[in-house]
Amino acid sequence: MRIAGVVRTAVAMAACGVLVTSCGSGDDSAKKNDDAGQGESDTHARAADPKRIPDVGDRLQSKIPRNSQQVLAVYGDGEDSAKSTIVLFTKSGPKDATWEKARSWSGHNGKKGWTTNHHEDDKRSPVGVFTLTDGGGVLAAPGAKLPYSQSASMQAPHYWPKSHWHDFDYVIAIDYNRVKGTPPNDPTRPQGKEKGGSIWVHMDHGSGTSGCVSLSKSGMRYLLRTLDPKLHPVVVMGDKANLKAA
Repeated sequence: MRIAGVVRTAVAMAACGVLVTSCGSGDDSAKKNDDAGQGESDTHARAADPKRIPDVGDRLQSKIPRNSQQVLAVYGDGEDSAKSTIVLFTKSGPKDATWEKARSWSGHNGKKGWTTNHHEDDKRSPVGVFTLTDGGGVLAAPGAKLPYSQSASMQAPHYWPKSHWHDFDYVIAIDYNRVKGTPPNDPTRPQGKEKGGSIWVHMDHGSGTSGCVSLSKSGMRYLLRTLDPKLHPVVVMGDKANLKAA
């Protein structure tokens, strides 16, 4: 059982197979980003149209729930690029219609880029708007507001490159083809295994992922401490062209 702000150690070893195939990395190698988070910014700035998430077209903008006060926007450099910029936008309260840029990071997405029709092991991140309801990781919760499951079963296998071993120290599950309210590595796939799963926000290793979004350790700690289920956080993610689509 997991309670928001309180850790309950999860026993989920059976889910490790799903973790390895869905969110893991293969034999790519790159220099690991330091924990300070290259490209991280503390600036607060109004968007050009403060009532909209910038550079997101009507198609995805309309899918952001009206009660959401926290939006994590992932701007992929290109459809086939593994690089992305990750920005947290917030509202000051339920009656506030304007979005403020709270913080941003440089990061990565699927090593082959993005797709509007994600499938298991395609190495691309799914385009869309998804809720963020559950956190977890190998390490203890850093004051997380989301329900958090600490479990050694999330440990990246040591036959992966060493630079990837800490990828899952902190994790936020993206609610793509998963059951909300379960640990991030729960293997249930409501749309079927062929549609993939275990799409997470997790710690960066300096290169593309198998479909997840990654950023610095300090960024992950910040998000876990900031994203609040009472504020209905969501992620809007995709390459720049798909994000802007009308």
